[in-house]
Amino acid sequence: MNVLFLCTGNSCRSILAEATFNHLAPTGWEAMSAGSHPTGQVHPRSLALLAREGISVDGYFSKAWDNLPHTPDVVVTVCASAAGETCPAYLGPAIRTHWGVEDPAHATGTDDEIDAAFDAAYRILRTRIEAFLALPLTDLKNDPTRLKAELDRIGDLFP
Repeated sequence: MNVLFLCTGNSCRSILAEATFNHLAPTGWEAMSAGSHPTGQVHPRSLALLAREGISVDGYFSKAWDNLPHTPDVVVTVCASAAGETCPAYLGPAIRTHWGVEDPAHATGTDDEIDAAFDAAYRILRTRIEAFLALPLTDLKNDPTRLKAELDRIGDLFP
């Protein structure tokens, strides 16, 4: 099953989610990421955080959704619409859910404060991904209505 993590710039949150999901996922489940307006580069703090967590950063880059390697079965938007950010709408056939996370690329303050914003975004995404992967995936793979309900619940339960 292919999961697309989608945000606006594809430089922080969606990259963190893609790399983390691929690091933790069972065989047969793969994540991709994309942006509606990709920045063209992965934020260096995202790469540094992933490396500190022992997650490979090889092959990750900022990209648009118009050239994905696979058609997604699940699309997870990670934009923070509460912060006035417009969530992109993927128009292909897929189960859709929203897991809003504040964009650490917009964090200001000291280096420690900015690092803390990246860490907070990563921890939220990792917690949600771990909850996703703890679901009975074999059963849910064939029950899209139940899978969507579970994914929506995960987005609501782990702020």
